[in-house]
Amino acid sequence: MRSSLAPGIWFLRAFSRDSKYRAFILLITFLIYTCYHMSRKPISVVKSRLHHNCSEVIQPLNSTHSLNDTTWCNWAPFDKSNYKELLGAVDNAFLVAYAIGMFISGIFGERLPLRYYLTAGMLLSGLFTSLFGLGYFWNIHVLWYFVLVQIFNGLVQTTGWPAVVSCVGNWFGKGKRGLIMGIWNSHTSVGNILGSLLAGVWVDQQWGLSFVVPGIITAIMGIITFFFLIEYPEDVDCSPPQHHGNPEESQDHPEDPANGPSCNKESSLESAVTCSKEASAQPSAISFFGALRIPGVVEFSLCLLFAKLVSYTFLYWLPLYISNVVHFSAKEAGDLSTLFDVGGIIGGILAGLVSDYINGRATTCCVMLILAAPMMFLYNHVGQRGIGISIVMLLICGALVNGPYALITTAVSADLGTHKSLKGNAKALSTVTAIIDGTGSIGAALGPLLAGLISPTGWNNVFYMLIAADVLACLLLCRLVYKEILAWKSSLGKDKGYREM
Repeated sequence: MRSSLAPGIWFLRAFSRDSKYRAFILLITFLIYTCYHMSRKPISVVKSRLHHNCSEVIQPLNSTHSLNDTTWCNWAPFDKSNYKELLGAVDNAFLVAYAIGMFISGIFGERLPLRYYLTAGMLLSGLFTSLFGLGYFWNIHVLWYFVLVQIFNGLVQTTGWPAVVSCVGNWFGKGKRGLIMGIWNSHTSVGNILGSLLAGVWVDQQWGLSFVVPGIITAIMGIITFFFLIEYPEDVDCSPPQHHGNPEESQDHPEDPANGPSCNKESSLESAVTCSKEASAQPSAISFFGALRIPGVVEFSLCLLFAKLVSYTFLYWLPLYISNVVHFSAKEAGDLSTLFDVGGIIGGILAGLVSDYINGRATTCCVMLILAAPMMFLYNHVGQRGIGISIVMLLICGALVNGPYALITTAVSADLGTHKSLKGNAKALSTVTAIIDGTGSIGAALGPLLAGLISPTGWNNVFYMLIAADVLACLLLCRLVYKEILAWKSSLGKDKGYREM
């Protein structure tokens, strides 16, 4: 009786152990990327402190500034009339460096151990985030210092996304991946919220601490990553997910040259040595152009460029739009704009759930993009007529705009990085993720820049630009949507034929 129950008990114990490790990987990668986003957020909060209305600030008793000096409380060089352009230069320094560095990051990410790569990235991110804040304590007032720090910070921040997606992809197969990653992707919003809260504590006193504290926390998380991150299930004797290969295929053809020489007890010493070497060999890393040849990578990358353009324009310009149109205070506009991020969390989870259910990532993205275009138009024209309708439309727009963006950067990237054409080689995951998110980051840099150039002509034109970008993102997925529809028809035809038999 005991022997007959042993396999079942072993299975339950193994399943429980695998589940615990997978839950731990989700948690630690969630915290890792939360820290990355937390360290990016302080600049948007501190901007208002670098240049604001000094007439509202009481001068200290020992102040030597003239009463007519309206810039005494600002931080040079951002005390000049062109401060918006200077702050924009600081933003674009980070975004452009991030976009360029992302294409390189994935190549290094798949050739280096993820644990070391993430550790180095987080330590350097913490360093450069802190260096920006140390400009306050070191009394630095030259633009090139802040721009240079942002460039280096943008480059090292690219270590995060390809590595965490690659690690999660190593642990989770394609079943329910969209739902899991939709929930997991909320780390972006959580990091933004934490970064805002931490920066807000010191922004009115010693704004340098708004950067130094998140930088230290990020560096500490990097040390934790070094000691606790597990890259592959096989490293702790857990069962690998689907994309690691099908063991049954190897067992069906043990003598197949593609599977290597047979390794059994009767093998010769030479054969055993060969088997040992081949067993320990790791899959070769894929090239940049090899990753581009994976079906769907180019389409999803270009789609993300336009989808991220829309998302980041909302991220950087929505508070100002609300303030200008509804005449809210800066704090009220900022608080209301967070509803867009809340909608983004809901949209990311919904997109993952639906795409898992219908087995159609491209179709899910396309439908959400189609719905987003008219909703953005309506929000611009009727969304400011009352606080209630504004809240509802911000949630809906956030869900429809950020849903496809979240799905492409997580589940789609993981799917393509473990595509069947790679024959089980998951080493491409980091490069594929970097290509997709790097292309999207170009849109993230272009969106706020275009909004800044177009907004003087009227907010309507900004929304027309966003709607046009949304439509282009949708059109780029048409071929993949058509292929998914054909696959559904084929599947329905097989099911119908089976039932008729």
